[in-house]
Amino acid sequence: MTRRLVITADDLGREPGTTEVIAALLAEGHVTATTLICVSPIAEQAANQVGKLGVVPRLHVTLTSERGIPRWRPLDAATSLVDPDGTLTDDPLTLGARGELHDVLQEADAQLRWMRDRGLVPEAADSHAGTLYGLHGRSWLAGTLEWCARHDLAFRLPRDPVPYVGGPLPPPLAAAHERAVALADALGVPIPQTIATNRRTAQELGRYAQLRDDYLRRLASLPEGTSELFLHPSREDAVTGPDGIVRTWETRLLRDPAWHNALESEDVEVVAGWWT
Repeated sequence: MTRRLVITADDLGREPGTTEVIAALLAEGHVTATTLICVSPIAEQAANQVGKLGVVPRLHVTLTSERGIPRWRPLDAATSLVDPDGTLTDDPLTLGARGELHDVLQEADAQLRWMRDRGLVPEAADSHAGTLYGLHGRSWLAGTLEWCARHDLAFRLPRDPVPYVGGPLPPPLAAAHERAVALADALGVPIPQTIATNRRTAQELGRYAQLRDDYLRRLASLPEGTSELFLHPSREDAVTGPDGIVRTWETRLLRDPAWHNALESEDVEVVAGWWT
């Protein structure tokens, strides 16, 4: 087998600064995929921007807002997903405590329909802020996988979760994960071998070199098969607080000759999707 890697820039459409950086990285060939936040007010503009590059973004099922920018509203009147003002909460734990599967799937339907109505045919879906996985409370994985099967979509669920969570899952989550992987296979929903991203803050990392070295270690330890590395590149002035620093560092990494040299020396084939 061959080690293959999808390099994804998440959060297209989050706001103009992030969108600008992602479009540039796609044009430069430094990432092979991106994911679209359909509930953003600039989602259509963002999709058109990468569409000119021949890129169809994946559906980034978005059930929460983000701190530091105006809150988003769902595309469907999903009662259990919203605060009293009708906006999506910016706290995944709040969503995990109150969200109902029916509302989750109705909103996913609305976001997929939004893309298809604009001539965008995504081949896969994934979860903004990881809310569908059950890491913040309720898990909607089984319903999500059945939804993906109905719509012929691949889904970002790792066969091996350790590189994503940083260690073994607690027993209840490990059992739920095993059931979800078995269900994905039974339904014919393609999933990646593993997924990885940075989960450390700027304070924990300390400097860019630490983030770069962490990603180089992840690259070296990739298993056989097709995995996904997803990053959140942006400009520091587009994302408030320490998160902006890390996103700037990830932008820098994707253009770093040391990263590209490692891809070559590790003999990792860079691809656009884990379902091909």
